Amino acid sequence: MTADRRKLVIGVIGAGDASPDGLQCAYRVGQLLAERGAVLVCGGLGGIMEAAARGCAEAGGEVIGILPGDSPARANSYVSLPIVTDMGHARNVIIAHTARALIAIEGSYGTISEMAVGLKLRKLVIQLLPRTELPGTILLRTAEEAVDRALAVGEGRAHERFR
Repeated sequence: MTADRRKLVIGVIGAGDASPDGLQCAYRVGQLLAERGAVLVCGGLGGIMEAAARGCAEAGGEVIGILPGDSPARANSYVSLPIVTDMGHARNVIIAHTARALIAIEGSYGTISEMAVGLKLRKLVIQLLPRTELPGTILLRTAEEAVDRALAVGEGRAHERFR
């Protein structure tokens, strides 16, 4: 398969203990990614990850779950491709490397670590409903804006912040 035939992979990261607004936003992001033909990559567990995965799966999309543990059975039920790492939080680096752009919804330390790695890799990092604003990220208000921006960069229609 040539590079231009590969599906675009967008990361959705965020709180395991998400608010109702965060869950609704994540669901919509996942849904939009699937509708636009992108693949969602996430940490494969609960909260924002599960809501985004559910939105993506219910819209017919593919979900890659980069799991912290040693069993694919721990992935939420919407993950179509579980990747077992047995690396704990270090799996956050894999998520940041795998995604063409990252959309962060709420979140705390784990999410901040993923955003920081994404920024270090010079990737577009978008925040929705941030609990803590991280310098270098782009703050947007809606799922639609976030997906449009992430896909524009991923498809080469716009430039990333640092490139």
